[in-house]
Amino acid sequence: MNINAIIIEDEIAAQRNLIALLADVAPNITILAVIDSVADSVEFLKSNASPDLIFMDIHLADGHSFHIFDSVDVSSPVIFTTAYDQYALDAFKLNSIEYLLKPINAADLNHALNKLKTLTNIELIEKLRKLSYREVGGVSAKSFLLPFKDKLIPINADDICHIYTTNEKVQLTTLAGSSYPMDKSLDTLMGLLPNDSFYRANRQFIIARKAIKDIDVWFGNRLSVNLSQPTQERVIISKNRVAEFKVWLGVR
Repeated sequence: MNINAIIIEDEIAAQRNLIALLADVAPNITILAVIDSVADSVEFLKSNASPDLIFMDIHLADGHSFHIFDSVDVSSPVIFTTAYDQYALDAFKLNSIEYLLKPINAADLNHALNKLKTLTNIELIEKLRKLSYREVGGVSAKSFLLPFKDKLIPINADDICHIYTTNEKVQLTTLAGSSYPMDKSLDTLMGLLPNDSFYRANRQFIIARKAIKDIDVWFGNRLSVNLSQPTQERVIISKNRVAEFKVWLGVR
């Protein structure tokens, strides 16, 4: 039996990987569309017949994918994909939601497709509507599971020193000095991390409050933040954000 599916995923590499895996594991699945945002997903689902199956990344470039369920009735079975840790996965298990942990492999995909056949999606959708961004984000933000070489490395949010981006690559550095690549943008990560503990210093850095060693007054009434681990370049707070940064630090 042919199955019509859509993929809601904002990372090109993840899109290509899932499409290639489906071609091998489930050639009877036809991909109708690949969508990379909450807004476009809502528009597609409002304008088209419900697909037989949806593969959905949890965190998209323009927001949390659970917001899709606030805007449109979804009657299709959903298989979620996530790059996050066991805490998040435990929460999804409790809500009877099927998921795939990135990086997705053929065995896990096949298992998810077989398991989904036994589930009643109406129950899943009702529970999804009860989940808020705060609840899911709060669970996800406690820890991240990062692919590194041939392993998956769990990193607690409390152990993060800073996150840096350059040339569309994102790197996390821990308080202990270890560094790992990440597959999410700084905008997305700031939506996951607690605002009282992490600050978006500029376009290139997210810094942890506990990692701040001291602060230099820099040229042009800017600030240069020194962290407990070396950074790829200076962490500069612009003049027009100095007041906001001081409030975040609790400085009066």
